[in-house]
Amino acid sequence: MSYEYEHDGAEIYRQSFATIRREAALDRLPADVAQVTVRMIHACGQVDLVDDVAWSEGVVGKARAALERGAPVLCDAQMVAAGVTRKRLPAYNEVVCTLNDPRTPDLAAALGTTRTAAALQLWGDKLDGAVVAIGNAPTALFHLLEMVAAGAPRPAAVVGIPVGFIGAVESKDALAASDLDFLVVRGRRGGSAITAAAVNALASTAE
Repeated sequence: MSYEYEHDGAEIYRQSFATIRREAALDRLPADVAQVTVRMIHACGQVDLVDDVAWSEGVVGKARAALERGAPVLCDAQMVAAGVTRKRLPAYNEVVCTLNDPRTPDLAAALGTTRTAAALQLWGDKLDGAVVAIGNAPTALFHLLEMVAAGAPRPAAVVGIPVGFIGAVESKDALAASDLDFLVVRGRRGGSAITAAAVNALASTAE
């Protein structure tokens, strides 16, 4: 048995992005945010994602400038870190996830929080001017906001797109209400694939 389907990878890619640009209501977005959103939609297959995207003014340019300066990408989960395409990064940027650091479980117990949130404590000075990508844990996003409020170094931009039913909506709303530069998908939707796609789009304008 044989099936009729497109075999050429480059053509599949081209048609996919053309379909997204045809079906998604991108006209309400600034051009640079629209370009990032296209990749996010490509990662989840849902063109209505555009309705929930929110951002601070100039966040795309600030994130790109930080990456071009060599800023690290700090991730809440290994799945987010694994999804960042290293060859798209403009300055051989370090991609960091401290979730599996052996110190993290004890930190979580001491702080009375999740391992994902506690792992942020190990970012240290890397947080200063970094691009932060949080795609799984609302507790990590809340803890980031708490850390910055307590005087931790400020990141250049936060891609805050945790997925979930408990705290996801609220954590993203809190980020959007903060004075940090941000990109979020409001509501319950999010996750590693969408978050990594956003970072990849920030890293390079090439589709």
